[in-house]
Amino acid sequence: MNGRMKKAYDWVDERVHLEDLVKFMGKKYVPVHRHSIWYYFGGVSLFLFIIQVLTGILLLLYYKSGEELAFESIGYIMSKVQFGWLIRSIHSWAANLFILSSMVHMFSVYFEKSYRKPREITWLTGMLMFFLALAFGFSGYLLPWNELAYFATKVGTDIAGVVPIIGKPMMQFLRSGEEVSGATLSRFFGFHVAVFPGIFTVLLGIHLVLVQRQGMSEPIGMELHEGKPLKTMPFFPNFLLRDLLLWLIVLNLLAILAVFFPWELGKKADAFASAPAGIKPEWYFLFMFQTLKYIPGKMLFIDGEVFGIMIFGLAGLLWMLVPFWDLKSSRGQQNRLVNYLGLFAVFYIIILTIVGWLL
Repeated sequence: MNGRMKKAYDWVDERVHLEDLVKFMGKKYVPVHRHSIWYYFGGVSLFLFIIQVLTGILLLLYYKSGEELAFESIGYIMSKVQFGWLIRSIHSWAANLFILSSMVHMFSVYFEKSYRKPREITWLTGMLMFFLALAFGFSGYLLPWNELAYFATKVGTDIAGVVPIIGKPMMQFLRSGEEVSGATLSRFFGFHVAVFPGIFTVLLGIHLVLVQRQGMSEPIGMELHEGKPLKTMPFFPNFLLRDLLLWLIVLNLLAILAVFFPWELGKKADAFASAPAGIKPEWYFLFMFQTLKYIPGKMLFIDGEVFGIMIFGLAGLLWMLVPFWDLKSSRGQQNRLVNYLGLFAVFYIIILTIVGWLL
């Protein structure tokens, strides 16, 4: 560190005590084992969220919410604003990669049983952030006010509307009325740029504090390896530098996708036009959409669509509460049933997503 940088560091350290933070980070250690690669997906998800925030702010400088202005403002960003097409493309690709990375991170934590005591709150905050990531995707999809987004939102809110008792009021709340309209767009815009980011930031802060406080969990049975204590590496700088290297790789991947596969705008939404043939939701909702297509019209005394939504809702709730019913893992023992359920969920999502994409 040269003289000027040392003086600058000392000036900041004198006021905010950076040295204490460096010492704290230096005392944190990360387990090293054959599954260590999965630790990095939490950092990748954080990086992609930061990209989302930065590009979203840049888009917000030019975007205009409203039935008459939204589509035109996106067109202006893509055609008139310098590098506007690139920023929008990065934002869209980063959104998809963010959900993919969060999903990989969630499943890796699940299979490593990292939700066990004392990390139940860490798992709960992570799951709430994952559900919010899906909400980000759903709300942001409508903002360009193009044809596909309009009808996908109509289908999505229709599905929400069939939920017993609360379905109809929930659909009206989401749409800000009976139909998808400019009021819906304004409501989704508010959710996407204010409500969801605010809640997500609070949860993220709690999540990061808990991870730093509790450290990273070792998979069950790996506390000892070949009769020796499990190897570790310092969080700072060893793990952090590896994390930053992966961030750089992800940034390059994001740039390649944005440049060579730019996000299209499509046609402007028209409420009086017929829905395009073969309309589908985004890939992260596709397995649920495809499942609902296979369920018969009636299941016992319940409509098939209602039955499917209730099953997905119950499955999501049980998945989020897994630390409280997987009692064997809380005692440091394996529960193979939980592993089988996780494998079933992974293969089910992959297969139904592929089938939905091809059909």
